[in-house]
Amino acid sequence: MVATSSSVGSGAAGAAEFVGSKSRKYNYFTPRGKRATHYEDVTCDVQPDPERYLIQNWIIEFEGGKGGGAYQKTSTAAQSSNWHAFRAPDQEWERTHYQRQSKIETMVQNVIANARKAGAHKVFDKVWQTILQKHLGAWKHAEFGLGTSLMQAQRYGYTQMINNATLTNSSYKMRLTQDITLYLAEIGMDLDGWDDELGKKTWLEDPIWQPCREAVETIMGAEDYLEQYFAINIVFEPLVGELIRSGFFMQAAAANNDFITPPVISAAEADYERNLANTVDLIYLLVNDEQFGEQNRALFKGWLAKHGALAEKAADALQPIWSQPHSKPVSYQEVKEVSRERLAQILDELGLK
Repeated sequence: MVATSSSVGSGAAGAAEFVGSKSRKYNYFTPRGKRATHYEDVTCDVQPDPERYLIQNWIIEFEGGKGGGAYQKTSTAAQSSNWHAFRAPDQEWERTHYQRQSKIETMVQNVIANARKAGAHKVFDKVWQTILQKHLGAWKHAEFGLGTSLMQAQRYGYTQMINNATLTNSSYKMRLTQDITLYLAEIGMDLDGWDDELGKKTWLEDPIWQPCREAVETIMGAEDYLEQYFAINIVFEPLVGELIRSGFFMQAAAANNDFITPPVISAAEADYERNLANTVDLIYLLVNDEQFGEQNRALFKGWLAKHGALAEKAADALQPIWSQPHSKPVSYQEVKEVSRERLAQILDELGLK
C-alpha cells in the first residue's frame, strides 16, 4: 500500500497512513512466519521506501546520483511487484554476522598456529609447496575481486534485506582473502625459498588464470547489481569456485602431506551454502513474480549465457593444475562433472534450465 497524506501537516507524527498505521504490534511489515523474527525486526524497513511510508520522497540523495532519491529500482534490469517480500534464509544481521566471522577467524588462526608449532607444514610435498604459492596465492585474488564486486553491488539494493545479504556475502569473500594471505605468509616464514609474490604474478601473467581473470573482471564491470549477485552465486561459484576449492585444494591437499590447507579454506564452502540459499530465494521470487516473472526469466537466461560461457572457459583453463601434484587423488573430469550437476540442480530449482 502506498503511503498517503492525512489531514495532519506532513512533518508531524501521523502524517501518513499505511498498512499497520493503527497496529499496536509496533511493526509495519508482514512477517514471513507467524511472528516476526529478530532478524526481521532489525532489518525490515531499516532502509525506508517512499512508496510505503515517506510521503515526502527520499530523505537522502547522493552526489552524482541519477536523481529521484538514494535508491532506484532502475539500478537493476530485473523487476518486482514487491521488493520487500525477500527475507534472507540465513537471517544474518549485524550481531550474528560478527559472531560467526569471529568464530571462523578464531578457528583458522588456531589451526595455523598449532600447525606451525608442530611443524606440520615442513613435511608438505615440495611440488605442493609451489602449487600453494602459485595457485592458492592466485585464487585469493579471484576471491578479492568477487568480494569487491559484491561490496559495490550492495550499495544499490532497493531494500535493506537485499543489501544485508549482499554485504555479508562480500564480507565472507574478504575474510577468505585475508585468511589465505595470512596463512601463506605465516607458513612461508618457515620454508626456504618461499615467494609471497608468486601468487600475484601467477594471477596476472600465467595463461592458466587469464580466463578466470576475465570472468571475475567481467562481473566486477557489470553495472547491474543484481547481475553481479546472480553471476557470482548462481554461475561462477558452482562452475569455478567450488571446483577449485573443494574439487582441488581440499581433495588433493592431504594426499600431498598437507592437512592445514583444507580447514583454512573449508569455511568458504559453508559460506557459499548460505550465500546460495539467499540468492536462490531472491531469484526465485523474481522468476515467479506474477507481474514480471516472464521478463525476469528472459533476463536471467541472458545473464546465464553470458557469465556461464566465461565461467566454463575459466574452469577448463584451470584443468592443468590437477596434473601438477605428485599425488593426484581426483581427476579434473570427475570434479567438473560434479560442478555441472551442481549448476543443473540450482537452475532446476529456479526453473531456468
